[in-house]
Amino acid sequence: LLGASVDVNMDSVTEIFLKLLFLLSVRSWHTAVAGNTYNCDDQLVSALPQSSFSSSSELSSSHSPEFARLNRREGAGGWSPLVSNKYQWLQIDLGERTEITAVATQGGYGSSDWVTSYLLMFSDSGRNWKQYRQEESIWAFSGNTNADSVVYYKLQHSIKARFLRFVPLDWNPNGRIGMRIEVYGCTYRSEVVGFDGKSCLIYTFNQKLMRVLKDVISLKFKTIQSDGILLHREGQNGDHITLELIKGKLSLLINLGDTKTYPSNAQINITLGSLLDDQHWHSVLIEHFNNQVNFTVDKQTHHFHTKGALNYLDFDYELSFGGIPVPGKSGTLSRRNFHGCFENIYYNGVNIIDLARRH
Repeated sequence: LLGASVDVNMDSVTEIFLKLLFLLSVRSWHTAVAGNTYNCDDQLVSALPQSSFSSSSELSSSHSPEFARLNRREGAGGWSPLVSNKYQWLQIDLGERTEITAVATQGGYGSSDWVTSYLLMFSDSGRNWKQYRQEESIWAFSGNTNADSVVYYKLQHSIKARFLRFVPLDWNPNGRIGMRIEVYGCTYRSEVVGFDGKSCLIYTFNQKLMRVLKDVISLKFKTIQSDGILLHREGQNGDHITLELIKGKLSLLINLGDTKTYPSNAQINITLGSLLDDQHWHSVLIEHFNNQVNFTVDKQTHHFHTKGALNYLDFDYELSFGGIPVPGKSGTLSRRNFHGCFENIYYNGVNIIDLARRH
């Protein structure tokens, strides 16, 4: 177990020690560093070992999934399942979490076997699957019209996953399901920290840099718990901002505290998303400039205004992730700390997890 405090203005050993007392534990540090997002179009399938390929079934040993590499002619020239129906799938294990930017398909070499449409599914574990969506709906990819032409598709938004499944929907009516595939992308760079439901991570501000024009907080999270505090910042007079998962939905609570100064808008509670406790990664973005706030969960954004400028409220110089460091603050004793993983936490461009790991 590791206790850690992140401080960009570390003045003394005593100050650091006192900050450590606020924390219970932060654990499960993991850094996967490689690749870059500026040239993320490497071929990912061609170099994979045979053990990386699997399928729902195979017509014969010469139609096994290991022969499903783009432009290859080994075996029968591609993968074909035992029975051609909508319950078949072709799966690849990329070996690690990877950023996937494009896919390409062919039919079976020199045959009448090809897929005309398919779904794409992805997973980090190979057990809990999610379907690729585009324009807010499950996306059916247009496949092939013959055996050997390559149909390339650039994803509208990249996928971050270790496992991919191609699920045929329709195929040549005069043949059977036949596929050869390629996947394009690069190693995904991420900083991940795990929370056990009893821990939190504190970021301490440099007080000289507090009055900024704009605050931006971004992170990704995944969990199977339906409740938990993701983010908390508090002031001396009851002012506080809390981001909390409640029954699988994400709630942003802004309490301005002073009802005399801001009587009509002393408390704002915005809820976005649903079923966010599905053990898949979900992204969060909070931006505020003076009294304007943009709150985004995955691709859904809510814009609103508060009375008064948030950056002038009487907040502490601390921002806690994963929980509230001192139980009972803001009357939050009954609220649960977060149990799950955070990825790539940024505050105004500062990589919080990387700072904690280095300090």
